[in-house]
Amino acid sequence: MLKRPKQSNRGFTIIEVLIVLAIAGLILLIVFLAVPALQRNSRNTQRKSDVARIAATAQEILTNNNLDMNQLTQDSLRAQIGNLAYYTNGSVYVRTDFATGQDPENVTDTDIVYLYKGFICANRVAGGQGVTKTGASSRSMAVAYSIETSNGSIFACTSS
Repeated sequence: MLKRPKQSNRGFTIIEVLIVLAIAGLILLIVFLAVPALQRNSRNTQRKSDVARIAATAQEILTNNNLDMNQLTQDSLRAQIGNLAYYTNGSVYVRTDFATGQDPENVTDTDIVYLYKGFICANRVAGGQGVTKTGASSRSMAVAYSIETSNGSIFACTSS
């Protein structure tokens, strides 16, 4: 007579289950740590895209008005930029100087963009950015905004 091989009805051991749970826990931890950074990077990309569009629209307004800076107003800019990816039209401000007591480097609100007429972006000590009139012409523009980092928000600037 043929003998059947002995079948083992053993399940998983506790050690095997714990190892699988530990690996699943590590994967979930990595995902939960990566998601906020991905969202932050996505918002920063939208901000930079909006700032480029704002600067291009401002240049277009100037070109259409024979480079007359007086034609570049908050209302004319807001009327022409249309829908932005991140910012709203109401969060775009045109300035000819710093508001009283306001230093643009201290503006950390990531929902506001300032376009400074007659200013350019400048490097500050320790590699930071700033907005200055030094070296700017009357037709210069600096667009100041903030971006998010893992440690809060930092000032960013682009000139045109």
